[in-house]
Amino acid sequence: MMRYTKKQPSEALYEAILSLNSLEECERFFEDLCTENELRSMEQRYNVAAYLMQDMVYADILEKTGASSATISRVRRNILYRGSVMPEVIARQQGARAEDAPDTEEG
Repeated sequence: MMRYTKKQPSEALYEAILSLNSLEECERFFEDLCTENELRSMEQRYNVAAYLMQDMVYADILEKTGASSATISRVRRNILYRGSVMPEVIARQQGARAEDAPDTEEG
């Protein structure tokens, strides 16, 4: 009987992601690698994480994203108990958006 051994992740993929130069290139790269459903699932989970970071309740997250309660729970568990980098990434992205927002003060 063959024994299954877990393979180590390939760093080449992650290095390739880090080398992408623009949002458009990133979108095209992931479209080359993933099916439409895989992309939508990753986008949905990212949105779930962002809503969880805003302390939104499950019912509201489900309504906004269409994610199942199991998916919401899994994302939450990863954020809370697995040393997730997601809170840092989301905060960084929100900070970048705030910097890009037009100045609305008149003076």
